[in-house]
Amino acid sequence: MDEAQDRRRVGDEGTVNLSDPKAMRALAHPLRISLLAELRIRGPQSVKMLCELLDEAPGSISYHVGKLAEFGFVEEAPELARDRRERWWRSAHASTSWSPSDDLEDPKRHVASGALRRLIARRLLSTYEAYLDIEPTLEPDWVQASTTGDVFLHLTVEQMQELQGELDELAERWEAKASHGSRPGTETVVATYQLYRRP
Repeated sequence: MDEAQDRRRVGDEGTVNLSDPKAMRALAHPLRISLLAELRIRGPQSVKMLCELLDEAPGSISYHVGKLAEFGFVEEAPELARDRRERWWRSAHASTSWSPSDDLEDPKRHVASGALRRLIARRLLSTYEAYLDIEPTLEPDWVQASTTGDVFLHLTVEQMQELQGELDELAERWEAKASHGSRPGTETVVATYQLYRRP
């Protein structure tokens, strides 16, 4: 087993399950999260394409994609290169998961997990704010299909676990149903849901 496999376990459906704080810290970087997201959403990309997408210098992209590769999040796709100078990369898995409750057992892991979750929370907020900025330019049907909201529920921990399972099943069902851009009129949409005890 190589070093990257030691740091992560790949699930049956292409999900990488993080348990190593070093891998969590490696992923907890704004540019690395963006790189991984673009490779998941758009498929394999060259360094040049990633530079254009993220408005970053080639040296910066190469360094950070190399860090992602070091921890097994991405892998090279040399078969797509037109020459030896061109480097292509692909995501090594479809999604990433980890267990915050398991993280409580290890203080270093809990700190690393917290940093990664805070970064993801900031990214989700930034993505939603970017949507609000472009909303006036969208066709009305896309705006009408959008939604946001919250509800305050009074639940036991068992009920909360049941709801968590139902939300996960719903997301998985729609992920399987999505056409991945093959159907006319398809656009990438973001589905976000949160479930937590109110502080």
